[in-house]
Amino acid sequence: MWDTFITKLKLVFRDETLRRRVLFVLGALVVFRILAVIPIPSIDRFQLEQFFANNQFLGLLNIFSGGGLSNLSIVMLGVGPYITASIIMQLLTVMSPRMKALYQEEGEAGRRKFTQYSRWLTVPLAFTQAFAFILLLSRQGILPELDLFGLVTSIIIVAAGSILLMWIGELITEFGIGNGVSLIIFAGIVASLPTTISQLLFTFEVAQLPLYLGFLIAALLVTFGVVVMTEAERPVPITYAKRVRGQKVFGGISTYLPLRLNQAGVIPIIFALSLLLFPQMILNFLQNVETTFVANAAQFMLGILENGWVYAGIYFILVFLFTYFYTAVTFDPDTISTNLQKSGAFIPGVRPGQTTSRYLARIITRITLVGALFLGTVAVLPLAMQAVTGFAALAIGGTALLIAVSVILDLVRKIDAQVSIREY
Repeated sequence: MWDTFITKLKLVFRDETLRRRVLFVLGALVVFRILAVIPIPSIDRFQLEQFFANNQFLGLLNIFSGGGLSNLSIVMLGVGPYITASIIMQLLTVMSPRMKALYQEEGEAGRRKFTQYSRWLTVPLAFTQAFAFILLLSRQGILPELDLFGLVTSIIIVAAGSILLMWIGELITEFGIGNGVSLIIFAGIVASLPTTISQLLFTFEVAQLPLYLGFLIAALLVTFGVVVMTEAERPVPITYAKRVRGQKVFGGISTYLPLRLNQAGVIPIIFALSLLLFPQMILNFLQNVETTFVANAAQFMLGILENGWVYAGIYFILVFLFTYFYTAVTFDPDTISTNLQKSGAFIPGVRPGQTTSRYLARIITRITLVGALFLGTVAVLPLAMQAVTGFAALAIGGTALLIAVSVILDLVRKIDAQVSIREY
């Protein structure tokens, strides 16, 4: 196993194209980390630390900002607005036949146009979130009272930072290896590890040793489970019909169509968290407005969301639904059935055409149920551990672990695919 890993690692750095892609990713992430430590002006550090203390909402939001929120950097919003825009666009594919055709049926050109719409939608969302968050920070005393010019300037800086980060993520996806947005989130998680470990060591007590050991064992089990479920496949046998052209016979071979138990990867976790965090950000802003009814309503809704069991239940349902939703968007049985029929392939015992499409849809529905239940359970497991132990960092650390493991698996798979192409 290690010999194979080292051999492929050597191939990556020997091949000029692969080496250039890997170095581009590393360079882009270095630029991102530099941006993440440049703070916006006039921050009260003491108030900032008090505001972040044991605040699970801000801790999870900090994951999406790639660690930029804890410093109140110019990229404090991270890729959150872009993720929200992507969710909205994905939902539109269900409601609008034109958007569905653009995403699924018009090929690469349609996907590029679809992505461009997501970028445009990111701009107003970035300005909206920047406005809400800066006002929230001002009312908490973390930022001084801003005049109109200061407020507008801060909003433009924060929104522009988020849009710049979106652009860096798109460049990583196009010229590097892996999904740029996921890698930016992963880089923020990795960058926060030294600080987290040092804090744990500084506050370590012998009485908490069983808790730390329990968390370590749970982390290893979650990592193992995510790896197994991500790599698990349901092979569907495929046979190519024999075709005679001239004096040569083509086809007649048997292979299989690999259907993954977790087709969506880490996307449902990111989508679910984003959908949970965006309303909380708005409610945190609204609870400080002068209108009594609006402030009371916002506080009431926040009280519901801050209940651990309610939050975990909503989180599980969203992860479950987004797993099915994203699988339905990215896996189209009709298209696969049509492509198989055009290439002269068929599933033994299943008629080509609509029967094949229904057969594949039935299989993907069943295996996605297993993947969705597993992903939802693993997502809320840290929240359950937090409720039992009262250790708030478990929820944030568990979510970060889940995202990090899934991103690494996706990155390794894509590097492996690039190496395989080179070998051929």
